[in-house]
Amino acid sequence: MKKLFAAMIASVLFTLPLAGVAAPDESQKALIQKAQDAKKKLAAAQAASGAERQKMMQEHMTMMQAMMAQMQKAKPGAGMSPEQNREWIDEHLKLMREMMSQMMGEHHMMMQDGGMGMQGMQGMGKK
Repeated sequence: MKKLFAAMIASVLFTLPLAGVAAPDESQKALIQKAQDAKKKLAAAQAASGAERQKMMQEHMTMMQAMMAQMQKAKPGAGMSPEQNREWIDEHLKLMREMMSQMMGEHHMMMQDGGMGMQGMQGMGKK
């Protein structure tokens, strides 16, 4: 009987921390996938050179612009508890940090190329 009770307590203690962790919602999952795809594109650009590198960097920038537009429109779902809302915001901030990291990586690549990729910056920030 004590073993059964101990096993039940252990299982509750094991699963309790997992119950408080909310998974990203569907729009966030899609953005996570797009961020991973963009990261692969940026890595490929880093490995490339010349015109191919510029082309890949432009594609990465286009991906980032599309993601940024989606991120700006994203809102927590209606009817979320305060805890779920906080978790949604935390996930949103993680995505924003990932995007900033990639944009900084792209910026560093452009600076290493002597600023040659600056024509790709035209239109950034415009709606």
